[in-house]
Amino acid sequence: MSGPRTSSDPTDIRSLAVTTSDLVTALEANQRSSQTAVLRVTPPFYGRMRARIHLAGGEASDYGEPSPLHLSPESFLAETAPHYPETHETRPEPYDVETHHERHTAAVSEWRTAVRDHLRDRISIPTASGAHEVEVKYLG
Repeated sequence: MSGPRTSSDPTDIRSLAVTTSDLVTALEANQRSSQTAVLRVTPPFYGRMRARIHLAGGEASDYGEPSPLHLSPESFLAETAPHYPETHETRPEPYDVETHHERHTAAVSEWRTAVRDHLRDRISIPTASGAHEVEVKYLG
């Protein structure tokens, strides 16, 4: 009996498992930091793969070809997803630092919950032969 089929071809991927908290964390990190968070899929590629949070540019040099796939966390969002709350949107009038902090913290918490209801069931991943659509399974 042979083991699972592995490949260097990302078109062999049929589905991705993503921890919802990793996805929300990556989305938020991209709003709050100059570094870019991605969801990384590392070869060899199987029919079912896991995408994990990763800071882009932090690749080890020990990966040959193919390189890991870096997927934008935004690609997992439906067009109906709420936008991340900006600090100016939560500013109270008259202004008070503590109130502003509390309002912004509450708005971000609400966003973290609401965005989970706006995730795509399928996404396209980049391959040498063009975009390849895969099913997404959310964990947690």
